[in-house]
Amino acid sequence: MQTSSDRHEYPAHWEADVVLRDGGTARIRPITADDAERLVSFYEQVSDESKYYRFFAPYPRLSAKDVHRFTHHDFVDRVGLAATVGDDFIGTVRYDRIGAGGRPATGAEADEAEVAFLVQDAHQGRGVASALLEHIAAVARERGIRRFAAEVLPANTKMIKVFTDAGYTQKRSFEDGVVRLEFGLEPTDRSLAVQYAREQRAEARSVQRLLAPGAVAVIGTGRTPGGVGRSILGNIRDGGFTGRLYAVNGALPEGQKELDGVPAFRSVRDIDGPVDVAVVAVPAERVPEVVAECGEHDVQGLVVVSAGYAESGPEGRDRQRALVRQARSHGMRIIGPNSFGVINTAPEVRLNASLAPEMPRAGRIGLFAQSGAIGVALLSRLHRRGGGVTGVTGLSTFVSSGNRADVSGNDVLQYWYEDADTDVALMYLESIGNPRKFTRLARRTAAAKPLVVVQGARHGAGPRGHAVRATQLPHATVSALLRQAGVIRVDTITDLVDAGLLLARQPLPAGPRVAILGNSESLGLLTYDACLAEGLRPHPPQDLTTAASAADFHAALSRALADDSSDAVVVTAIPSVGEGSVGDAALAEALRSAAAERPTKPVLVVHVELGGLAEALSAATSTAPQPGAASGPDPAPRTGERAEPRPAADEGAPADDEDAPAPPPGDARPDDAPPEGTHPLPAYPAAERAVRALAQAVAYGQWRRDAADPGKVPEYEDIDERGAATLIDGLLARGQGLSLTTDATCELLAAYGVHVHRALPAPTPDAAAEAARALGHPVALKATAPHLRHRADLGGVRLDLADEEQLRRAYAELTELFGSPEELRPVVQRMAPRGVDTVVRAVIDPAAGAVLSFGLAGAASQLLGDMAHRLIPVTDRDATSLVRSIRTAPLLFGWRGSAPVDTPALEELMLRVSRLVHDHPEVVAVTLEPVVVAPHGVSVLGASVRLAPPPARDDLGPRTLPAY
Repeated sequence: MQTSSDRHEYPAHWEADVVLRDGGTARIRPITADDAERLVSFYEQVSDESKYYRFFAPYPRLSAKDVHRFTHHDFVDRVGLAATVGDDFIGTVRYDRIGAGGRPATGAEADEAEVAFLVQDAHQGRGVASALLEHIAAVARERGIRRFAAEVLPANTKMIKVFTDAGYTQKRSFEDGVVRLEFGLEPTDRSLAVQYAREQRAEARSVQRLLAPGAVAVIGTGRTPGGVGRSILGNIRDGGFTGRLYAVNGALPEGQKELDGVPAFRSVRDIDGPVDVAVVAVPAERVPEVVAECGEHDVQGLVVVSAGYAESGPEGRDRQRALVRQARSHGMRIIGPNSFGVINTAPEVRLNASLAPEMPRAGRIGLFAQSGAIGVALLSRLHRRGGGVTGVTGLSTFVSSGNRADVSGNDVLQYWYEDADTDVALMYLESIGNPRKFTRLARRTAAAKPLVVVQGARHGAGPRGHAVRATQLPHATVSALLRQAGVIRVDTITDLVDAGLLLARQPLPAGPRVAILGNSESLGLLTYDACLAEGLRPHPPQDLTTAASAADFHAALSRALADDSSDAVVVTAIPSVGEGSVGDAALAEALRSAAAERPTKPVLVVHVELGGLAEALSAATSTAPQPGAASGPDPAPRTGERAEPRPAADEGAPADDEDAPAPPPGDARPDDAPPEGTHPLPAYPAAERAVRALAQAVAYGQWRRDAADPGKVPEYEDIDERGAATLIDGLLARGQGLSLTTDATCELLAAYGVHVHRALPAPTPDAAAEAARALGHPVALKATAPHLRHRADLGGVRLDLADEEQLRRAYAELTELFGSPEELRPVVQRMAPRGVDTVVRAVIDPAAGAVLSFGLAGAASQLLGDMAHRLIPVTDRDATSLVRSIRTAPLLFGWRGSAPVDTPALEELMLRVSRLVHDHPEVVAVTLEPVVVAPHGVSVLGASVRLAPPPARDDLGPRTLPAY
């Protein structure tokens, strides 16, 4: 595409799809010589004022020389990028490398470039220039440019704002009537915060356009009832959609204007008026034609329920990729294909664009499912009043992503984060396309509202329809990282609903102490045992006997809620018979009124075969105030709300600051929300289910409290970051990836204050004796052959050899038992203080990022998998919790009378390893084994390090959508 004089091939990896501020999409790509006509057409549509701001003078048209200059680049010293929608340019940016005095320059010694933008007037305000700046800055960094300079007229305030709001470290000057801006291109905390805030607003807006449209067209509404399209059309109509609804079927007879009472058209292009969302329900082979028509009509987004894509094999995967590319070329986003649909119960929308025959009850739960079948099951469980957890709690929104070709769980999380109608987010995931981003978004969302996730396909490949990057981490590790991010990770969809309804209805418990009361001693004991099994701290159950009345329940619950020694209450109830037995409605009202008097603690009800009790518990707490209901003190915030009020606009960033990091959602409630203190009480048919949900809430509440003070990454004065970088560069110069020698490993680790005990080779008994004299007795003799390494249980290690005689005897024993020295590879090492053997590992996963792992060495970690994991960089609080997270942690703290070991020294060691991997992404794997933790100090007896060119980090680069 370029002339022979160009110095580099076309850089296809610079192409990217981006979401703009208004939720639409654009494609950013390099400008080439083939774009001359597009550039001229683009320039003709730019206003004279914008041209003046770009060239500082009237410039009505581009000369042939200008066109050649702006379309011919070497992709090193001269680069131009364009933002496109369809085949048209909507914005351009270019840089030219400059040297001293601002003159054009070449070569890496010139690390500054002049940058300039031009955005079509019709697309200004959509964030086009901000997106282009992110991408041209990434390109410049790749080409060795470290600073940008830009000259802007003072009146061009929009462009000045683009530069100043970007968050880079910059310098401003004013000379000869021009504002000159200079800024470095290395990402800063501020620039990343701005980038993430822009990403959140753009992706949230793109989902909002799909969930709250003003006009919907269902394309593929068959002429006879019963088809998918016709069913969805009826569901939207019957659900009370507040916007405009259209039916589209290319086979409609001429003159037919309606279908099922809905305006009908043969093509979306025939609709007189805008269409925000098109639900596509035509055969896969017809979808491209439909997408083209929607693009021509400026439809904003698509919900594709059609099947026959990646789930059907390689041909379908190619068809799916083409679908995404085609939709994005028109600025549209896609939910699907193979989607079950979307639902929004908000009164101002009431959209049921799904195959669910009934509109779910409105509520505060957001639901996302990658599987249509699981989505149906979850909708059914949340909707019905019987069969497990029941009540009036309903949905705010529902998204079935199908094959997740475009809109994913990450996008929906961005939307839920600031959605005032969603208090709790439930997600069924079969794959995580970008674990690093999901973890980042989950941590931010969980700090504001509960996020409950169940993962399918945990022990095998994900669905064929999902494009997922490979991860080297086992499922248990991924789950641990999700929990670190505040995700409530459950195993089944039953647990998902149980936990979700508790969190949506009740305040978070302040701790693990549980009061148990009820009219069955046996059910109380089952609940007590379940609490112990889940790590809670239950009080002995209070048995009210089967003769307990509603008043007895009310009084007992009131006392339990008033008792400062409990953080939550579980009420157990079984049927009672005979004269004077308590009725369902009376018991429900007694429990509800007692809970309403002190609404600061969660209350759960375990009921057994009580017919209408669950329904009565919900019915007694409808959205209308109950006659004679007691009023209690100010209630605690629910789990989806913040305890503190949201700052006013004048307490921080201006309210209209699009680029300021978004605050957590406020606690605004709809006018028809139930009054505080009348939340439904969640009812469970089994004690185990209630207690499991409560344990999840307790753990999440503790995470919320800990997240308020996440700790810090310590600075150590003895770390030689520059020396380590020099060593790494020199080692990598020898090859693409390598495992370091023992000497190089020790040298690199020592630069970060991690000192490995020397191990000297002992190929002969005499060499072993010489090594022991050099190190000093007592020593250890170890076989380092792969099958014996770290296997003291096999007898390949001899410890506490106090003199040469013992050493030679041990050497003879090892060679007699296991073979020749060449096979054993024996080494001699000075004895370390006795303690607990542990293992510390760090690895960079291409999908999840850098992970630090810890466990006890030997069977605990290798056989039982007792390892704990944290994302790098690890804070001091992370390190403290990491040590205590393994099941065998009591061995470190004086179990059964043993001496406690020096865990602060162990934590410091892990923090230093974390710093090494975080500072130098070329360090892709570190293993310290064994690390002996003694009562005073730690000893690293074995270490290995692997280097490789650092993997690409999409979280530090410019915003992009997944490539297809």
